[in-house]
Amino acid sequence: MAIRLLRGVLNGLKWALCAVGAVALILAAMIATPLQRPPEMRSVSDSAKGIDWSTLPALERFQARDGTWIGYRHYPPGGAATGGGAIFIHGSSGSSGTVNHALTHAIAARGVETWALDIRGHGGSGTRGDIGYVGQLEDDLVDFVAHLRKTAPDLPLTLIGHSAGAGFSLRVAATPIMQDMFVRTVLLAPYLGYDAPTNRPDAGGWASIDLPRFFGLTALRKLGIDCCSQLPVLALAVPPTSAKYLVSTYSDRLTRNFGTRGYRIDLPATTRPVTIFGAAEDEMMISDKYAETVQAIKPSVDVKIIDGINHMGIVTQPKAISVIAEDVATRGGGQS
Repeated sequence: MAIRLLRGVLNGLKWALCAVGAVALILAAMIATPLQRPPEMRSVSDSAKGIDWSTLPALERFQARDGTWIGYRHYPPGGAATGGGAIFIHGSSGSSGTVNHALTHAIAARGVETWALDIRGHGGSGTRGDIGYVGQLEDDLVDFVAHLRKTAPDLPLTLIGHSAGAGFSLRVAATPIMQDMFVRTVLLAPYLGYDAPTNRPDAGGWASIDLPRFFGLTALRKLGIDCCSQLPVLALAVPPTSAKYLVSTYSDRLTRNFGTRGYRIDLPATTRPVTIFGAAEDEMMISDKYAETVQAIKPSVDVKIIDGINHMGIVTQPKAISVIAEDVATRGGGQS
């Protein structure tokens, strides 16, 4: 009887080990799946044409809590100062020195002291395409605001983000420790998260995610194994010769940090005014769904759609720049 019971236990153990081995092999195969780069998206590449780069401020740096140097650009207010300030967060692959300069320069020209940040993993900040841990981007922004407060202790700050940077800005606006740092949040053509009905498939061809690797790493984390998050899971449709200026791939941990936790989670947690500007001709997002999507969760969110503008045009085209810069300059005290 004992021998029969022992054989049963050993047989069960054998099949359990086989199952564990099979799961391990499947997860290993998923993680090993290579990331595919999408072809260049011309509407993004062409957005740099016609921008006046002669007014681009020099790159400055401050040291984050882990000792890494983080890049940013400072735009002093032009003309009569409004008494307000703004921090701008660029979109995926970009930096403070890419096409959003057209908008940040215009905001400053209207009297708003403006800073454009190189999010860690981009531009002059850290290792291209990677960060150390999920939550590090929030830590960097806290450190950056502390750095600014040395010279501007009482300046009301508006947080402005574009695309993925808008998604991250919404994440920030929902974070208790950061809510009081900003009087208002402005989201430009925001990426609201993978499950938002405002997304076009693959962001209209801009982004390609390695789903097997992404889900494989997610499964490992659910099993309590947090490894390999430095591996790239997202590829962006940048020109093949743009490595000096743009980031072509994101690691798993950067992908998870540079965006929302989910718009259904973040929107209800915001406590300060939020405004969304959408682009009517956006090839990455479905702008006419912004209002119904966000206002069903947070009715107070102000949604405005700018006609005749595409995804990058919202930070480069004079029509959009004028509307957004004027809005930031006149509502910098946090008015809804």
